Amino acid sequence: MTTVNAYAASEASSKLEPFTYELDDLGANQVDIKVEACGICHSDISMLDNEWGMTEYPFVPGHEIVGIVESKGDAVTHLEVGQRVGVGWHSGCCMHCTQCMKGDHNLCSTAEQTIVGRHGGFADRVRVNGTWAIPIPDSVDPVSAGPLFCGGITVFNPLVQLGIKPTDRVGVIGIGGLGHMALMFLNKWGCEVTAFTSSDSKAEEARKMGAHRIVNSRDDDALEAEAGRFNLILSTVNVSLNWDAYINALAPKGKLHNVGAVLEPIPVGAFSLIMAQRSISGSPVGSAATIADMLEFSGRHQIQPIIETFPMSKVNDAIEHLKAGNARYRIVLTNN
Repeated sequence: MTTVNAYAASEASSKLEPFTYELDDLGANQVDIKVEACGICHSDISMLDNEWGMTEYPFVPGHEIVGIVESKGDAVTHLEVGQRVGVGWHSGCCMHCTQCMKGDHNLCSTAEQTIVGRHGGFADRVRVNGTWAIPIPDSVDPVSAGPLFCGGITVFNPLVQLGIKPTDRVGVIGIGGLGHMALMFLNKWGCEVTAFTSSDSKAEEARKMGAHRIVNSRDDDALEAEAGRFNLILSTVNVSLNWDAYINALAPKGKLHNVGAVLEPIPVGAFSLIMAQRSISGSPVGSAATIADMLEFSGRHQIQPIIETFPMSKVNDAIEHLKAGNARYRIVLTNN
């Protein structure tokens, strides 16, 4: 038996309190990871508050995990004890369905999710399937690496899935926890990058992150002036937008791609899509292989999320800081 010391909520929207639980014997395909750091994602907050109706309590959040392999099952041959790894939204998959066999492990219909029906990384250790413990290259800063495993891969995956080219013009809606990483990736990908932001105060920061152009997303005239420009517009926000204006800003065959979890339906007229062969799409986090590629790309170009750190013991303070909208731009909890 392995003892885990964690922080858990006993009910929806409650404070996290110290929580101890026991793990059974390690499975052949599993690894135990000593948690060094864990990012806080808005998905942790949504799960904490049971916004999606699937949270089980006591609930231990945390799915942007960085740590050291402490022990491993006999079937885990690609990792070594003492190796630094990261874990994101997924902690397991079936490995035999059509999607897994095609390499789309993140689309496995029975995939295990790190904080759904199990305990996550706001703890001193966590157990996952070895497939989803991704080695972190030495070129990637381990403290800031955690947010790459959810927020980072969420905005990196569309570049791979949609075949984005260095010659493409790409817009990013929302310069926050997801959007600021999208600007960094797209700039190094070689694209012309436009930041759509409602905050004038973020304009100079967005340029430093990689944006070549800034458009005020609250200015309808400014949006109209972008008509027909973009091969891709990546929406990272979870609120309703001036959808017609953004669709009109797409070039022929352009895509409006959603990675922000907008709960309201997106109203769109068919002809605005048909006549210029435009489309609306979305994607989740990426496969384990795509995460590994993202980490290599990040290390090569020295891309790292902009973070604030809190000790794990101050987790409730960190959550309140995030809920207040004060995070710039991701929060990482550290086990010192």
